[in-house]
Amino acid sequence: MAQKASERAMIEAGQVGAVLLAAGRSQRFGADDKLLADLAGEPLALHAARRLVALAPGRRVAVCSDADGALATRLAGLGFDIVLNAHPETGLSRSLAAGIARIAGAPVAAALVCLADMPFVGISHLRALLVAFDPVAAPVVASAQGDIAMPPALFARSTFASLQAGQGDRGGRALLAGAVRVAAAAGELRDIDRPDDLRGAR
Repeated sequence: MAQKASERAMIEAGQVGAVLLAAGRSQRFGADDKLLADLAGEPLALHAARRLVALAPGRRVAVCSDADGALATRLAGLGFDIVLNAHPETGLSRSLAAGIARIAGAPVAAALVCLADMPFVGISHLRALLVAFDPVAAPVVASAQGDIAMPPALFARSTFASLQAGQGDRGGRALLAGAVRVAAAAGELRDIDRPDDLRGAR
């Protein structure tokens, strides 16, 4: 008989590699880099980064468009291994593939993929993704906003090759279609795309 989710032992955070995607072009935000925009006294991207630090995964990787830039420097200071994607215009998949490739070299059972422009995801939600994970029965666990599966999402090692083969902005979208979904609190999955989004968040 298959075990219920409540009876399965959750994957430990130390068995997970965290991938923070922070190489976007911020086209809808204007000339400024939205990931460095101030939110509650620090760069927007650091909110997501600090939640991952608190989760204490076995490995932390951040994919940035400038390995020596201000954001990469701040993330490296938080213990993130910086991976360069100098061509973010080619789509999210390139960043995802680069992050997964770096994580794949570590002894981890799964990758937790998060977006740096989603500053409101709480650590309790990240832990809920780990609880729902099973490498066989639930190899992909996604956050749910209504009927939509989206990041943050947890991917078993068995999916790493598929994640590295994606193109454009599709990334892990095909895998998310069949994901186990974990509902998030209202507003928790809100991302920042435009200056108005940031003003509303403040």
